Amino acid sequence: FDPILGAFAPLWLVWPSPDLLLVTQAIAVALGALPVHWLARKHLHSERAGLGFALAYLLYPPTQWLALNEFHPVALACPLLLFAFWYLDEDRLVPFAVFGLVAATTKEEVALVVGALGIWYAFSHRRRLEGASILVAGTAVALIAIEVVIPHFNRAGTSSFFTRYSQVGSTPGGIVHTAITDPWKIVTTAVTGRGLGYLARLVLPLGLLVVAAPLLLVAALPELAINLLSAASTQTSIRFHYTAALI
Repeated sequence: FDPILGAFAPLWLVWPSPDLLLVTQAIAVALGALPVHWLARKHLHSERAGLGFALAYLLYPPTQWLALNEFHPVALACPLLLFAFWYLDEDRLVPFAVFGLVAATTKEEVALVVGALGIWYAFSHRRRLEGASILVAGTAVALIAIEVVIPHFNRAGTSSFFTRYSQVGSTPGGIVHTAITDPWKIVTTAVTGRGLGYLARLVLPLGLLVVAAPLLLVAALPELAINLLSAASTQTSIRFHYTAALI
């Protein structure tokens, strides 16, 4: 589910080359440094800190690999989510909704990240109604993409990627059933040596600073679960595009 690809059609008329996709991806990922800079400057009251965190974002190994790993529409979710988060932190809900909606067009589960930002907003800004609305809207968009759009266009009637989750249920309903009836199975599948190594490669380059904002980490949980529960080793590697929404 990546309808954002339609935006490349008019650009392709101007530059009909795969290089268009790679260059656009690299520029887009780099632009994510702007909201990172604004957020750090705002909360740390320091222009130097803003520049430092922007540089850290650009040098962060998953960010580097995201730009280098071929072309994947979901890579665009990284800067789009950062801009969405900046506007949400500024209480500017209209531009947040615009960036959040565009981010949701990059891959089916990205809307879950947008929705989970509503939880952060509800508690950090004490805007319970707005936060709940964001959560419901994001979850609804993701469910429509996963349960309606993808099955409609797939001959198998479901996403072929669900075969990667045979250990925990193989379908969204099966995974939920496993989580309710055998939650320990979810834990043991996610927390393996490969999974722990993946988590270490995500947080250690940032000096464990991510744990200083545990409420915001709620937004990362859907994507973390999708990657950690998958049998595909590429999803627990920072060298692929599966880190886009986590970054």
